[in-house]
Amino acid sequence: MASLPGTQTLRFRGPNDKPKPQVPKYKHDGILQDQVRRTAKLPWSPTFAFALRMILLVRVSAAMYSNIDDCDEVYNFWEPLHFFDRGHGFQTWETSPQFAIRSWAYILLHLPPTIVARFLAKDQKRAAFFAVRIFLAVLSSLSEVTLYRKVYEKVNHRVGRYLFFILLFNAGMWNASAAFLPSSFAMYTGALAFAYSIIPSSSRDPQRTLFATLLFASGAIVGWPFALALAIPFVIEELFVFSGDKVPASARSMWMMNRWKRLFGCGALAALIFIPVVGIDSLAYGRLAVVPFNIVKYNILSSERGPELYGTSPWHFYILNLLLNFNVIFPFALLSLPALAVTFMADKNRLGVFKGSPEESSPFTILALRLSPFYLWLAILTAQPHKEERFMFPAYPMLCFNAAVTVYLVRGWMETAFIAATKSPYRASRSSIFSTFTLSVLTTTAVFSASRIAANWKYYHAPLAIANHFEAKELPHILTIAGILPEHVAATQTQSQRLKDAPRVDLAPIKDFNLTLCYGKEWYRFVGHYLVPDGVRVEFIQSDFEGLLPGHFSEGKSTAATPWWARPQTRIVPQDQNDLNQQEHSHYVPVSSCTHLIDLDYPSHTSNSSREPRYAVETDSWDRVECQPFLDAQNSPLLSRVLWAPGEQWRSLNTWGDYCLLRNRALVADKMEKVKLQLEDSKRQK
Repeated sequence: MASLPGTQTLRFRGPNDKPKPQVPKYKHDGILQDQVRRTAKLPWSPTFAFALRMILLVRVSAAMYSNIDDCDEVYNFWEPLHFFDRGHGFQTWETSPQFAIRSWAYILLHLPPTIVARFLAKDQKRAAFFAVRIFLAVLSSLSEVTLYRKVYEKVNHRVGRYLFFILLFNAGMWNASAAFLPSSFAMYTGALAFAYSIIPSSSRDPQRTLFATLLFASGAIVGWPFALALAIPFVIEELFVFSGDKVPASARSMWMMNRWKRLFGCGALAALIFIPVVGIDSLAYGRLAVVPFNIVKYNILSSERGPELYGTSPWHFYILNLLLNFNVIFPFALLSLPALAVTFMADKNRLGVFKGSPEESSPFTILALRLSPFYLWLAILTAQPHKEERFMFPAYPMLCFNAAVTVYLVRGWMETAFIAATKSPYRASRSSIFSTFTLSVLTTTAVFSASRIAANWKYYHAPLAIANHFEAKELPHILTIAGILPEHVAATQTQSQRLKDAPRVDLAPIKDFNLTLCYGKEWYRFVGHYLVPDGVRVEFIQSDFEGLLPGHFSEGKSTAATPWWARPQTRIVPQDQNDLNQQEHSHYVPVSSCTHLIDLDYPSHTSNSSREPRYAVETDSWDRVECQPFLDAQNSPLLSRVLWAPGEQWRSLNTWGDYCLLRNRALVADKMEKVKLQLEDSKRQK
């Protein structure tokens, strides 16, 4: 019956067959399983692209501003690269064909950035130095972000997020990421290999085995052979652990045979990396050179020789060093396996349901294998008498992973305890206690790491700052006084003016002055020839150090334009080198021949040695061209010397020395006078 116009009617809604929209449940399919907030949104984590941009920003900053902490980086890698690039540099006994424990193949990998810099920066050596560092920063960033995303996908979203922030704000990674060292290269390849080994081993995924094997092998063959120890847990999993496979008892023999065949096949393929490496090294040294074997032979198989000649350290060296670089993160990393054991007893569901079937691997076993490389590396290095910070670099990403897992597991205990106390998973999902805990850990490590990075810059950056002053101020000043450079051009050589496209000073005429920059007791802080303009010779003067200092590569007929394979200098066995760290007096020059000198003066504790006088206060002979503050760590409090805080009051807690560039007044004046006379004669002849 139709209703009359204007009449109100009741309308009943009919049945709705459309399903109600449901909130997608959050459940990660990785090794670690969240037990609360399963109906919540996925925890925020950066995408690969965003994470790469963030980490790249920090790593490039490290490339531009971090110090050179190890003289081995300069003398065994920057100097040989400079020799290939520029035709001269210092040579150590390690690059002598007689010993051949440094790989020219590894060094040559860093030559392309110098070629790019030469093209873009009009042949400025300083630009080549930073180009190499930025190249290393990019490699580090790619490896770190790849690891982060694999952890995010295969372990747990929260663990991945914690790992990202630990990597991002970290003093240890800041130091290691842009260092020109084989241990840093092993860190890049190790992080990538570890990223693939995070994936449970499965017969359905042979790529995991292939990629991880190739990367572990690359780090060992091209970089540092001892880094292969980090692959031991991966090898154990490949050979003996079901991991991602479910294997009935009847098929176990066939399964193991296939696994062994696959791993050894990948290993044989990875061994092919030896061919180009041995070929390049043998061509450079002029004889068969298997550098990885030579390194192992010298460090382990040699009886009278070995790294102990260069100093030994107590067993707790790495404990203290890792606390310094990783602060609160290091204890979390060290407690990862005990934390896993506690989770096994108190929170088993955290790693999913495991019925104890003999056909599959326990998730606890799989995660324990992921956590073990850092422990293994720390144990191996701690057992060695000779210890250095750079030796720990390959395990830095594993340390960060262990710490991220522990933070997650501790958060899990807190969630479990809260639910047991309140009998309410809902209240647990609403509580901010857990996020506050993780945020506190990540914020604390970020603050301490930023303070440590700032301390390294404020306290120990003087060698790089002085090198920049020598090139940007002192040499243009000499050219100006000699009448070669107009004063208004020299005046623009400040850093701020350079950024404003000030006229570039041509330092080529400096070669006519025959300047000699000398290092005495500061030989181990030499920043490398890349930061010393061509035309200035670098030499050593004798100090209280009685070990072997580097000598110069032989000066042959080849030039910087000569291809590396055609240079005979790398094939010459120098007669003034030895592997016993015995002093060689031919590597010294008299101090009277030095036009400039780099010296560190500590007014609070002066040296009484006749071979280390206080050149910086000998004003009758030396002009203090530029001096920068340098921390006197021996006489500064522990806390204020390892960390930095703003304010003059904090700085006043420390004791300081003067890191100085000194000018030999009489000798430089004499050389400038000679150049002036030559210029006048040249003008008269014209």
